[in-house]
Amino acid sequence: MASGYRCVNCGTDLNLSAAHLFPPSAYFEAGNKGTISFSWVDDSKFRYAKEDKIRPFFETINYWGIQRRRTKIICDACGFLVGFIYDDGPPVMRGIGQFGMGPSQVIPRRPRYRFKIKALAISS
Repeated sequence: MASGYRCVNCGTDLNLSAAHLFPPSAYFEAGNKGTISFSWVDDSKFRYAKEDKIRPFFETINYWGIQRRRTKIICDACGFLVGFIYDDGPPVMRGIGQFGMGPSQVIPRRPRYRFKIKALAISS
């Protein structure tokens, strides 16, 4: 039987597959700061809450970018925060952006689901 990931708070199987893990060598450091990143998750296992911070970085305690948006990933069974969705995954398209400026925020990107390792329990 393949190993999976459970919510550390309530033990619910989160249906996360190692087949959808980003490799640690991905350009955005898929496994930085005690987290692992997935390219896909089962939406039926989670609730999402948008979180926007558009402030100068020196005003924020937990700085992750000047104008970055992220979405909280919450366990649907118990309401425990297990990670965040960032909008900096691989580009949806190839080539230059719509204004011809090369890779930038102009290029639409796939979501990156980043889970806290301490919020997951590995089950075999």
